[in-house]
Amino acid sequence: MTGLAWLSALCRRRTCPEVAEGKAYAALFPVLAAILLLVSPSYAQSGKLDGQFRQWLENDLWPRAQAKGVSRATFDISLKGVTLNLDLPDLVVPGTKPKVPKKQHQAEFSAPANYFAEKTITPLVSGGKARAGQYAKVLKAIEKKYGVPPGIILAIWGRESGFGEAQGNYPVFDVLATKAFMSTRKDLFQKEVLAALEIVERGYASSDMMKASWAGAMGQPQFLPSSYLAHAVDFDGDGRRDIWNSAPDTLASIANYLVNYGWEGGRDWGVEVLVPENVSCALEGPDQGKPLPVWTKAGVTRASGKPFAKVEANKEQFLLAPAGRFGPLFLATGNFYVIKSYNISDLYSLFIGHVADRINGGSAGFAAPWSKVGTLARSEIGAMQNELVAKGYDVGKPDGLPGFKTRRSIGDWQAKNGMAATCFPDPALKKVLK
Repeated sequence: MTGLAWLSALCRRRTCPEVAEGKAYAALFPVLAAILLLVSPSYAQSGKLDGQFRQWLENDLWPRAQAKGVSRATFDISLKGVTLNLDLPDLVVPGTKPKVPKKQHQAEFSAPANYFAEKTITPLVSGGKARAGQYAKVLKAIEKKYGVPPGIILAIWGRESGFGEAQGNYPVFDVLATKAFMSTRKDLFQKEVLAALEIVERGYASSDMMKASWAGAMGQPQFLPSSYLAHAVDFDGDGRRDIWNSAPDTLASIANYLVNYGWEGGRDWGVEVLVPENVSCALEGPDQGKPLPVWTKAGVTRASGKPFAKVEANKEQFLLAPAGRFGPLFLATGNFYVIKSYNISDLYSLFIGHVADRINGGSAGFAAPWSKVGTLARSEIGAMQNELVAKGYDVGKPDGLPGFKTRRSIGDWQAKNGMAATCFPDPALKKVLK
């Protein structure tokens, strides 16, 4: 709560009724000011920030919006009453440097075993099955047009918004304007706030209608504004691309999004596999794909014991080891990485594929267990990444998140130093990777 908001709340509770009524009691104000500075030491900074924010809206954002064809009326209506939301994550006060957080807010970056908890998966599977029947005709028409199977669409719908029940309650312009002004990814959110203004300008949705998550994602499919402009479709025929209230529009928009990112019809996302110890987990990654016969010749088999689908006979497959050797391994198709375009996380994509399989009647759980790896803070993983970079390894961005480049670099380093490759950061590795 800002200092002014605190003062207003204090007066509303009738602690200072004279002030609430607009009467100037000069003797009272110094006392209140002193109390205010004690309980809200950031008051002065917040006031300064607000001034900088208002100046940025007028001198920076408005000219850029105008150049995009946004009218002054749209700009004023959309941003009327917009306020900085300093409770949002990943903010950087102007003039300071960002820090690698010890914790990550998004579930996609939690421990792999936690991410696949049954208490999370089971409701989505049951909800997906119920809606597969409820929207069977619509889903069939969508699959015919776009080539994306119902299970994948339903899994994304369930994961993103609980099938439309949890779309986010933040005013979209409060989120986007705050992040465009002072987040660690200002360039991204400046693009998104301009896209949101364009949505209002074109009459696709009103600013009041556009509620969002803390990350600025909107509606049932949780599209950022630029994704709405690029991928949202009208599938119920009412002339509006309504991802807030229309299930057909939502489901078709998800399918259209995936197709626009390269979804290949007739193929699945991937399967769990058993990988011999002599096949390194460091072979993981979308840039190290091999035709299926190469993998099978090396001894890779389906964990279910079933043969690989005929459609995959000579297609390129990619090794996926989201927990290294501490969890299940998979051969993924290119469609796995299309799902990843929705949320740049291997765990997210695997979660969607797994839930889709179970909606379609697949067996519960994975064949291999998720081992409980010791927890490391993001700052500790970041330090590990910096050590690997110093040794000449490519870890991608050293941000404290164990992506596939970090995982396979760990595996390569372990093998080079006579260790069994586990391809995942853990406390034991922290002690020797120096």
